[in-house]
Amino acid sequence: QVQLVETGGGLVQAGGSLKLSCSASGRTSNPMGWFRQAPGKKRVFVAAITGTGTITFYADSAKGRFTITRDMFKNTIYLQLNSLKPEDTAIYYCAATSGTLTSLNARKLDEYDFWGQGIQVTVSS
Repeated sequence: QVQLVETGGGLVQAGGSLKLSCSASGRTSNPMGWFRQAPGKKRVFVAAITGTGTITFYADSAKGRFTITRDMFKNTIYLQLNSLKPEDTAIYYCAATSGTLTSLNARKLDEYDFWGQGIQVTVSS
């Protein structure tokens, strides 16, 4: 089992930045990712990182603005959100998988076995 806890969300103005954290307990070398769900919309992929932290994957909407990183010693992954836009407003979820992430499966919700409770990010215009 893996327990995930997200922190770092909040309210920010457009153009601003936030850094989300996801702390993992239990098996902590799992590949992990971030998804988000805006009001009335489906949960979608944002970014993911392999268990070693050497390979990352990004949604097109995140490329160039968001950065996913991993601290193996702290069992924590991060999502740095820069140049935020109102359309980035959503609940952001951390997820972990028991499998291996590749470019073919990293973006699929059903690849992930464990989920955090989610954290709100609100970007005002």
